[in-house]
Amino acid sequence: MIDPVDRLLDRLDYRFTNPQLLEEALTHRSVSECNNERLEFLGDSILNFVIASELFFLKDDASEGALSRLRASLVNRETLAEIARDLDLGECLRLGSGEKKSGGRRRDSILSDSVESILGAVYTDSGYDACRDLILRLYQDRLASLPEAQDLKDPKTRLQEYLQSSRQNLPSYEVVEVSGKAHQQVFEVECRIEGVEAVTRGEAGNRRRAEQAAAKAMLDNLLAGEAEQ
Repeated sequence: MIDPVDRLLDRLDYRFTNPQLLEEALTHRSVSECNNERLEFLGDSILNFVIASELFFLKDDASEGALSRLRASLVNRETLAEIARDLDLGECLRLGSGEKKSGGRRRDSILSDSVESILGAVYTDSGYDACRDLILRLYQDRLASLPEAQDLKDPKTRLQEYLQSSRQNLPSYEVVEVSGKAHQQVFEVECRIEGVEAVTRGEAGNRRRAEQAAAKAMLDNLLAGEAEQ
């Protein structure tokens, strides 16, 4: 049976000169004071620079705002957690008993932070070029299929812009229910627009995402109605 860490290294296509750096990168603060937070800080900075640089040259006609949205879509928690899952990174993490019991190996925040800590470890181990090469391997498919920057605007922004362009009232959002345990809450939010009969709802693990889901449902509803006219 292949050791999870060996499998991780194969997927990274990288071998550490100082294996202790990898151990530190995989250690959550719930285990030890010697954990991955400092490496995460370093990796986050390098990742943002490398992705910004690639986008600058790949999208030579894009505005600063468009480049910022593209970068945010590539370095956000959700994308990093997807990369971590592709690497089976969760199986390699050193977590305290509490984090293990609460599903820390699957939590986006822990997974995304750990990807950044590995990048910081590679930079510390071998320097900028090796770290950049790793980032480009991890992001190869995503950089090859970049969406249009306009499509990356969040649903609340797109809904507001749509309503403003058609001179309609702006939406209001209200939390109608919060359920689940404290660390696994689910928020349900309603989106209403004065003068629009439809009321839409969205659910998510926090209020912001629930509002985004409700806004997306409302925008989809309005666009569908427009298409039928």
